[in-house]
Amino acid sequence: MDSDPPLADEHWHAVPALEFPSEPRLELDELLRQLVSRAEDVLATQGRLRGLLAANKTINADVALPVVLRHIVEAACRLVGARYGALGVLAPDGGLQEFIHVGVDAATAARIGALPSGKGLLGALIDDPRPIRVRAITDDARSIGFPPHHPPMSAFLGVAVLVRNEVFGNLYLAEAERAEFTEDDEELVTALAATAGVAIENARLFEQAQRRQRWLQASMQITRQLLSVQGEEPLRLIADQVRQISDADIVTVVLPTPDRRQLMVEVASGAGADELVGYSYAFGDTLTGRAFTDACPVLVDDVVGDGQLDDGQFEQRTEVLPFGPGMVLPLLGTQGVRGALFVARLRGRKRFDDADLEMATSFANHAAIALELADARIDQQRVMLLEDRDRIGRDLHDHAIQRLFAVGLTVQSVAGGLPDGDSRAERLNRAVSGINATIEQIRTSIFQLRGPLGPQTGTVRARLLAVVADVNQLLGVEPRVRFSGPVEAVIPETIVDDLIAVAREALTNVARHAGATSVDVALAATANQVTIEVTDDGRGMGEAPRRSGLANLLRRAEQHGGSLTVAAGPPPDGPSTRKGTHLRWTIPLT
Repeated sequence: MDSDPPLADEHWHAVPALEFPSEPRLELDELLRQLVSRAEDVLATQGRLRGLLAANKTINADVALPVVLRHIVEAACRLVGARYGALGVLAPDGGLQEFIHVGVDAATAARIGALPSGKGLLGALIDDPRPIRVRAITDDARSIGFPPHHPPMSAFLGVAVLVRNEVFGNLYLAEAERAEFTEDDEELVTALAATAGVAIENARLFEQAQRRQRWLQASMQITRQLLSVQGEEPLRLIADQVRQISDADIVTVVLPTPDRRQLMVEVASGAGADELVGYSYAFGDTLTGRAFTDACPVLVDDVVGDGQLDDGQFEQRTEVLPFGPGMVLPLLGTQGVRGALFVARLRGRKRFDDADLEMATSFANHAAIALELADARIDQQRVMLLEDRDRIGRDLHDHAIQRLFAVGLTVQSVAGGLPDGDSRAERLNRAVSGINATIEQIRTSIFQLRGPLGPQTGTVRARLLAVVADVNQLLGVEPRVRFSGPVEAVIPETIVDDLIAVAREALTNVARHAGATSVDVALAATANQVTIEVTDDGRGMGEAPRRSGLANLLRRAEQHGGSLTVAAGPPPDGPSTRKGTHLRWTIPLT
């Protein structure tokens, strides 16, 4: 088969080259470039959104407020590529209360010194919470420069952090990786700040819940320990608990003086406690005075500036204890305000907030109730003890004394039947005298059983026994106290104070100078006179007789027409071998 013949030349036609117009081609290139650019923007935006989500996750990963604040700063720096970041927490009176920073190491921060307080560009954001974004900090008119040793910073972005529509603090970022912060950076940080506000609020609520739990646990512990049979001193226990839970530097328990004209620091816990205990001051217009008068708690940001030191109160203590934030909590009892808790931190520390005041007030109310219950328990125990002592006293009076009387009468009748001059009669009469002395001692013991617990605390017997009990520790030996005659019926109130003062002075002299191993106190009263005698077996008068206070005792006797005698040796009817001193103070009653 023959092959096809070649095409003739005339069958070939020149095919023209494809040509595109230049303008449509340029438009397509531009569209492709825009498409690529938009795709890059979408990828970048997606990356930023992922970064924002990661930052939000980091912020909400913890509920401890200090940790949350640091996470916020670190997340913001990573989100927009900032080298330095900080979160300034606003103080109630303006300025910055806390300053959490990232990017500046500890050594550099130490060289810089004090942290910013909210001036310059930082202060501008405090005054106006709208975002601030500048290319160079030094070019802004509001900038006041940097302190020595501060690292150089150029680009700046500041955003307010709102908590419940109130400015909690400000987020500051500096030194962007791309030379300056963009509008997108501002939007991302603003969104992060919104999430940060929620996280801060949650952390604060969690912190308050923990504090409330600690206060409630302390209230239960206080009640349990105050009602226990053996426990710490109540006011000391309360002061220590409040200082620990409230994170205070000093807590004092302030009570009114007996005349209620002044206030006195009864117990102190914390810094400078030893210097404050026992310090008294006038009510004045002080915080504690207001708490006593109004029976309401008081909260201040500055103790000195808000009246606690009015009229110079505590002024000599401020150099040692520069008080700052404080609160005063009244201790409310059934008879009104029985005391107050003064709680303070040193100047420069974080202030107490309303939640602190509320929880501390609740604790103070629980503590006051616990004190009332403890007092009631003590009163109940006192009544039970008094009833038991009264029962013992009645038994002694109705049985022991009556039997001794009977024995004495029997012995006396036997002695009366013996002839005069019989030695047996003399011995029997001495036995009767011994029985009478025993009866007197039992009667004295009956009154001593009541002691300071008895209801008649103003009686001569009770007051004399109280003086003896006070001086007992100084003496080192328990004095024997005897009463004879109707001391309660015939001794007038006008000389009771002088009588008690004589007893105290005499016993104090014995304790200081005599070195006695036995001391006798005798109070006797007849229709005509009252006599108190104090006898000891100590060193005696010696060459240097004890004259301290004796002139005063003599003046007290002479004011009532009486006399004072102080003699060496035993009383005239005492044993001749006994050493010591005999003081006799006598007042006529007619």
